[in-house]
Amino acid sequence: MTTAPAATSLVDRARQLRRLLASSGPLAGASVGTVPILWNNVDIAELRHGTDAEAILDDIARTGYDGCQLGLGFPEGEELRATLAARELRLAEVYASVAATMDGPTPGTLDEVRERLRLLVAGGGEVFCIALDGSPGRNEAAGHATDDDTPHLTNAGWDELVGLLRTVAAETRAAGARIAFHPHAGTFVETPAEVERLAAAIAAEELPFCLDVGHYLVGGGDPIEALRRYGDRVSHVHLKDVDPGVLGRLRSREIGNFGDAVRQRLFTELGSGAQDLDGILAVLAERRYDGWLMVEQDSSWPPPAESAAIGRRVLAAAIRRLDREPVAAAPAAPR
Repeated sequence: MTTAPAATSLVDRARQLRRLLASSGPLAGASVGTVPILWNNVDIAELRHGTDAEAILDDIARTGYDGCQLGLGFPEGEELRATLAARELRLAEVYASVAATMDGPTPGTLDEVRERLRLLVAGGGEVFCIALDGSPGRNEAAGHATDDDTPHLTNAGWDELVGLLRTVAAETRAAGARIAFHPHAGTFVETPAEVERLAAAIAAEELPFCLDVGHYLVGGGDPIEALRRYGDRVSHVHLKDVDPGVLGRLRSREIGNFGDAVRQRLFTELGSGAQDLDGILAVLAERRYDGWLMVEQDSSWPPPAESAAIGRRVLAAAIRRLDREPVAAAPAAPR
């Protein structure tokens, strides 16, 4: 795959926009990225627009982002580095999903995860974002996974999962990258209780978390409470808003599974759903969070670039509101 460099005018305008959107307050050290799933959904083929990597990266640059996740159909290695650098973008993360049953990760999944780690390192990426993949039974339980008929990991399955995550975390650090575990709706680590079990099983310094505020809300949790509880363990953040009407239909089982909820645009433009974005940012500001803020939306009704632009500007406006307010010192995270 050969990609063309971005036009000089696009790069200049993107640089100017990033300056206009920048913060000088308590979140000035945070970088803002986005996720190309908005253009080409990795999991649901009919939600792929077929947009090529160059066009996606041009959209990401011109809408004011600092970087992005590795997307479907993106180049690899040196070609990816050059393509990003031509647009003054960074590879914020590569995402890896762990296939699992109730008995833990499936055979062969470690090799698949290692291949994703290779792509991160080859592309000069920063964060290895790892999650469980969707599983039969849990896909259908998304949004109401505390119900009695929900399948869960067995004790042996938990042991197998923790063992795999320890292995991957060690290999990620050895490769010079950072790892963050992403609790995810429709998987065996969705609910606050499941996140807490994982947190208790493996030390924070060994396995930091990526808190996806949208998935955590779908799983029945309060993202603000989670940010306070886990404190610095949350080293990577996905900012995702949730349509309360679609979520209500998922919880009542009118929508039968997580995939169908995404098709119904469960995740909506930042600022238009159920999230308390100001509250989330305030907690992050208390500890001068300086990691990535990844604006993410799995699907959209408007054109993807329009939704991406909305998300970036809503986030900038929320951070500016925060800049004008005094920020309290962060309380200690509970032990």
